[in-house]
Amino acid sequence: MNIIIPMAGMGKRMRPHTLTTPKPLIPIAGKPIVQRLVEGIAKIVGNEIDEIAFVIGRNFGSEIEADLLQIAEDLNAKGTINYQDEALGTAHAVYAAAGALSGDVIVAFADTLFRADFSLDTSTDGTVWVQAVEDPRAFGVVQLDNEGIITDFVEKPENPQSDLAIIGIYYFKDGDRLKREIEFLLNNDIKEKGEYQLTNALDNMKNAGLRFGAGKVTEWWDCGNKNATVYANQRVLANANGEKLIADDLQSKDSQVIEPCFIGENVKLKNAKIGPYVSVGDNTVIEDSVIENSIIQSNSSLTNANLENSMLGNFVIYDGRSNQVSLSDYSTLKVD
Repeated sequence: MNIIIPMAGMGKRMRPHTLTTPKPLIPIAGKPIVQRLVEGIAKIVGNEIDEIAFVIGRNFGSEIEADLLQIAEDLNAKGTINYQDEALGTAHAVYAAAGALSGDVIVAFADTLFRADFSLDTSTDGTVWVQAVEDPRAFGVVQLDNEGIITDFVEKPENPQSDLAIIGIYYFKDGDRLKREIEFLLNNDIKEKGEYQLTNALDNMKNAGLRFGAGKVTEWWDCGNKNATVYANQRVLANANGEKLIADDLQSKDSQVIEPCFIGENVKLKNAKIGPYVSVGDNTVIEDSVIENSIIQSNSSLTNANLENSMLGNFVIYDGRSNQVSLSDYSTLKVD
C-alpha cells in the first residue's frame, strides 16, 4: 500500500501562521496535522504501508523535508519527497508523485483530519471517503445507488443532488490505472474551473465500468482556517483514547489543568488555569492567565492572558487580555 499526500498549497486561509510553517505541519494536540492524518489512515488500512509520498513546494526547506521523512519512518514506511512547482489542480498534485501510483494507493490531501470506525473495503475498485454536510456547494460531492456504489462525481455543484461531501481521501485498487487517467487529462488539457481535477479522472474511471464505494467517516475536521483548526484540536483531544497528552516534567505552581489538554515538555505554569481543550507546545511559559480551547505552540511566553478560540505560534511573546487572538511565529504583542 502506498499513500500520496499532496500538501504543496500555500495555505492562504491560515495566514499568518502559514507564513512560517506549512499548514500540514501545524500541530494538533502536539502532532503535525499530516502526522495525525497518516496515522489515522494506517489504522483504517490495516495493511503494511510501503511508501508515503509527500508532494510539497520546493521552498519548504530541508528541515521540513527531514521531518516528513521521519513521519514515514515512524510508520516503518519509505518516505519520498516530490515537488509540485505549479498549483494546477488536485489531479496535477497527485501526478507529481507518479512514481508511487502503482498497486494499492491511498490519496489523502493534508488539510483534513477525520474519525472513522470502518475497515477499508477492497472488494470494489476504490473508495471515496465522504461525510454528510449541511451545505455541499463548496465541496466535491458523490451520488450513490441503492447498493452504495457511486454513480456520479460533481465538483462544487450549484444545485446539489447529494449532501455527501468528498473529504479528500481516496483509495484506489489499481494505482497504475489512476496514473493513466490523470495522464489523459494532462495530455489533452482537460480542465474544470481552470484546473486538472481528480474528480474528472474518477468520473472517467466510473464511466469505464469501475466501481467505487463510499467510506462514510464519523467526523471530519477541515483544518482550513484558524477557527477550524482550533476546533479540530478540540475534537482530537476529546477523542485521544488513552494517548499520553501531558508531559511528566510539567512545572506547575498554583495552577490548574482541566483535561483534556496537551502539555508538551518543559512547560511552566504559574498561577494559570489551562483547559479544557488547550494544546501547549514545548518550552512555553504561561503566567497569571486563563486559557481554554486554544493552541499555543512552542517556546512562547504568555502573561496576563485571558484567551479562548485562539492560536499562537512559536516564539510568541503575549501580554494582554484580549479574548481571541491569532499570532504567527516570532510575534510580540503587549496590550495595556
